[in-house]
Amino acid sequence: MLEKGIGSIWIEGEISNFSKPASGHWYFSLKDETAQLRAAMFKNKNTRVSFIAENGQKVLIRAQVTLYQARGEFQVVVEHMEEAGAGLLMRQFEALKQQLSNEGLFSTEYKKAVPTQANHIGIITSASGAAIRDALSVIKRRAPSTEVTVFPTAVQGESATAQIIKAIESANRYEKCDVLLLIRGGGSIEDLWCFNEESVARAIFASNIPVVSGIGHETDFTIADFVADKRAPTPSVAAETVTTDQYELMSHIDLMSARLAREMSHKLALNKQKTVKLNERLVVFHPRHQMKNLKLRLIYAQSKLNSQARNLVMTRQQQLRLSIEAIRHQNPITLIKVYAKQVENYSHQNIISMKSRVTQSRHQLELQARSLDNLSPLKTLSRGFAVVSKQQQTISSVKQLTAHDDIEIHLKDGIKKAQIL
Repeated sequence: MLEKGIGSIWIEGEISNFSKPASGHWYFSLKDETAQLRAAMFKNKNTRVSFIAENGQKVLIRAQVTLYQARGEFQVVVEHMEEAGAGLLMRQFEALKQQLSNEGLFSTEYKKAVPTQANHIGIITSASGAAIRDALSVIKRRAPSTEVTVFPTAVQGESATAQIIKAIESANRYEKCDVLLLIRGGGSIEDLWCFNEESVARAIFASNIPVVSGIGHETDFTIADFVADKRAPTPSVAAETVTTDQYELMSHIDLMSARLAREMSHKLALNKQKTVKLNERLVVFHPRHQMKNLKLRLIYAQSKLNSQARNLVMTRQQQLRLSIEAIRHQNPITLIKVYAKQVENYSHQNIISMKSRVTQSRHQLELQARSLDNLSPLKTLSRGFAVVSKQQQTISSVKQLTAHDDIEIHLKDGIKKAQIL
């Protein structure tokens, strides 16, 4: 009846009488101010627990109600265990985080630009907490001329959620702040829970003024951090994010002033050089100077023209003399005498050349005739040799002849036929 009628339930309590035998199973009691019950969590389940269970620890378990028959004891068999309070809140935190992320409240495309040097800063936090003192100290040190408006609100407890939303809406209606700092000091997840409320997240998202969150310590994350236009790890860093250090600014101004002075000196030097060059050009292009240059150019051009005219006359006279000389040399009578002499010389040279060629040709003919006579077969036959042939083919080896072959023997003075025996 216990197992079937009750089934799986969630129970919150404090661990006591914790025991972990060699088997690896866990046995303990779960108690509160008025009651306790026995519990067992077997090894295949307790290996999934993400923390070290110990006496005095508050936990939230999911368990099956059952009866240990060997002893007749009512107990629960634990299937899942998590830290109480924080574990439940973390489930709610992750569920809301996923929901708002799906809706696009964390998307970068909706993030507003956060000024690095705000003229008017709105601070939403507790008026008596350490966070406001830290933020104001940072702003006074870094940018003392920056205006600050504090929108006091509770930062934990049941009323904190409504007050934070009201402060954000008031700052937007005020319309003077360049940026809002939503800040708080560190604390447990329960203390920071008002910054994980959906209504606070939607109020931050709806703000027309950029919101910088600086909630808790560097390791603390809330839903407000994800929705805010920028997240700072601490309240002090949040104040630093929207202010520029006056000493850094002064140093930067000094640097820029020195650079400006150098640039101005450089510009003045360049302009001075340009002025000198312009004065030089003005002297060069002055009408008096131009007239002087033109007069010099005219004198030079006239001198050059006279020189060219003289050279041209001399050149024409030389050409005329050469032409007269050429005409004299081209006289027909003189040319006839010259050509007749050349014809006579050419005729004499041709006769000599022809005689020489005939003599050379006769000598070459004699040499070739003598060589032909020496190479003639008849010359060889006259010395007692003979040429043997068969069927008009010259025989040069006995291997070409067989018995009864008819052959012809060529001698000096005739041909005789014979037969091989």
